Amino acid sequence: MTGLVRGLAWVLLPLEAVLLTCLLGGVPLPVNVLIGVEAVALALLVTEGVLLTLVYRRGGRAAVTEVVPEPVRRIVAHEVRALTSLALWVTRRRHGVREGDLAFGHARDQAAMLYGFVFVCVVETVGLAVLLRNFPTLHAITLFIDVYGVVLMLGVHAASVTRPHVLSADALRVRHGAHRDLRIPLGLIASASGERRFTHEAADGVLDIPVASQTSLTLELTEPVTAVGFLGGRREVTTVRLHSDEPAKLLAAVRKVLSAAVAPTAVAPGAVVPTAVAPGAVVPGVGALGPVAPGRGTRGPATPGQAPAPPLT
Repeated sequence: MTGLVRGLAWVLLPLEAVLLTCLLGGVPLPVNVLIGVEAVALALLVTEGVLLTLVYRRGGRAAVTEVVPEPVRRIVAHEVRALTSLALWVTRRRHGVREGDLAFGHARDQAAMLYGFVFVCVVETVGLAVLLRNFPTLHAITLFIDVYGVVLMLGVHAASVTRPHVLSADALRVRHGAHRDLRIPLGLIASASGERRFTHEAADGVLDIPVASQTSLTLELTEPVTAVGFLGGRREVTTVRLHSDEPAKLLAAVRKVLSAAVAPTAVAPGAVVPTAVAPGAVVPGVGALGPVAPGRGTRGPATPGQAPAPPLT
């Protein structure tokens, strides 16, 4: 069944690509041909959806992952997260921030650039709508693509706003919008330092997560963690560079949590801390202690020339 689903996908996608190319190229197509091609494409799409549903019911999510390539799944998931982030943005909610967690934003420095892109896309949408007003089919296609592009661009910014870095009691969750989410256990963080960088050269074991081409914090890890890329590529990293709107506060919070994790256990005033004493050692006010003799609560005789040890209480 999985082979049938893949076969339908290989038929459907080229068919739609040829049809779109003809429409964009101005090739006149009879109405009957256009309706027939779209009817076949719709039938193939419905059939593929039904087959995917059956595959999911039989084998669960693992069976679907065998049919749909990981890059395709990750691209679709990214767009879904971006669009759902719009709803979180409007309702002033944040994703993945629980009670007691500390959230640190990272969207401020790229906001102006993204708003600029949105403005350019809006201008392009209006311009193409005017230029293509005499070509209804092409006008409808380009209008849909342009409007979706504007919405998606806003969703990318909304994802950065609603998905901040999260510091919890056991981990630091480093995120970059909807396409980067790396969980680092606090026990693996060897050091954290403030380091503003505007150039990032690729290096083994180093993960750069810049925002507006800059990073402001560097984390050194004791053990590698697996970083997953946008299309599913995986690699082990021991150094993570990230950016935050308030790097000093994030650095202070991370250092505070790390210092609390390695701080010695406090001893109450007046408490007696047991200390091992080697046989024969001289204890002030007691004298030399001999080896422990058989029995409970007594010690053997001290070495010759020394006072006997008092009984243990």
